[in-house]
Amino acid sequence: MKVIKFGGSSMADAKQFKKVANIVLSDPERRVVVVSAPGKRGDNDTKVTDLLINLAGTVRDGGDVSAALEQVVGRYAAIARDLKLDRSIVDTIRADIASRIENRNPDFVRFLDCMKAAGEDNSAKLMAAYLNSRGHKAEYVDPKDAGLFLSEEFGNAQVLPKSYELLKKLPERDSIIVFPGFFGYSENGDVVTFSRGGSDVTGGILAAALGADVYENFTDVDFVYAANPHIVDNPFPIPLFTYEEMRELSYGGFSVLHEEALAPVYSLGIPVNIRNTNNPDAPGTFIVADDKAPKSTFPVVGIAADKGFMTIHVYKYMMNREIGFGRRLLQILEEEAVSYEHTPSGIDSISIIVREANCPPEKLERIIARIRDSLGVNSVHVVKDQAIVMLVGRGMTKSVGIAARAAEAFNRAGININMINQGSSEVSIMFGVEAKDAKPAVKALYEEFFD
Repeated sequence: MKVIKFGGSSMADAKQFKKVANIVLSDPERRVVVVSAPGKRGDNDTKVTDLLINLAGTVRDGGDVSAALEQVVGRYAAIARDLKLDRSIVDTIRADIASRIENRNPDFVRFLDCMKAAGEDNSAKLMAAYLNSRGHKAEYVDPKDAGLFLSEEFGNAQVLPKSYELLKKLPERDSIIVFPGFFGYSENGDVVTFSRGGSDVTGGILAAALGADVYENFTDVDFVYAANPHIVDNPFPIPLFTYEEMRELSYGGFSVLHEEALAPVYSLGIPVNIRNTNNPDAPGTFIVADDKAPKSTFPVVGIAADKGFMTIHVYKYMMNREIGFGRRLLQILEEEAVSYEHTPSGIDSISIIVREANCPPEKLERIIARIRDSLGVNSVHVVKDQAIVMLVGRGMTKSVGIAARAAEAFNRAGININMINQGSSEVSIMFGVEAKDAKPAVKALYEEFFD
């Protein structure tokens, strides 16, 4: 069995729906299909998920709900019309979204998750209807009925362990299963979503639960490349990554795969195949377990960059002699519900790198005040607009001078390194730079290690 997932660009319009259906029907092992909400049809278009977020905000603010609702329904109606589907499927979609509005939770965070999930949910209903119209037995499956239960972390949920046992029953259905990505249900019955791009995570969960032979993730590129094609012209295609390499790159800004998508399949060693909906004959890139990968011939296989970080710098003289200082510092973040990314340190200083989105201004002010008052530090200050640049490759463990070459590349490009950190596995080296230097940093490293 293969679990197969299609991203938003693959679901953008009727032409893409037809391509998806052809790919699914070309292989009888593709029994479980995970779909995203319709994405952009062009550069100036808007994703359905963003239309739904706008609709939720309009409902909250008392604006013109009917116009915002028709924008969303219109996207599905256009696809259904071009696929020559019965009008009843559009009526079903309109009624579903209207019901979500009418029965909305007064807590906007919960309501927003419920609205965002409508994108994938109705995309799955539409795809199932289209497959049936072509004479193939297909079935839309509600994640609640299938048993996909998530933690009550709205907008950033994690799968609950009991889901895997419940989802094992899916193959008992005698049909092609069309499963909406991105969301599940809390144990209290609320709709809960993963973070954006979370349909990748849904596919990984289903592949693990069903013991799939392979998890095929269809997007809009033939391969995963060594660097972002929007930054580097014609970057080197990489036919194979290990789980650890891809996890590091996804964390560092590779948008081709959600950074948490590999977690479900990791322990089972299920390979992931990134492929192109617009060119399904291309073999794509495989992501495999570390012990299944052949010996690497390149020291570096990928370069990624991500913005939106800030650094909290804490200085206290004789910090290294104060037992429990680090624990008490991180406990403040824990109590404020802020996760940290990295903590580079010196003898009398420590820096905490967090994502700006997780630490809004009022929360940041409170954290700084608590650090000053409870830890008796000499100084604490914040530097915003930071970026993290990742240099990744398991071949680095056998190569000398990688960090020196990277530093020299930055030097030639006139980029200042604010921070450098290498993990104990030596699979990646992370550099902290100013956000404005993120793209130049990727170019500089690519020229050094690939050109």
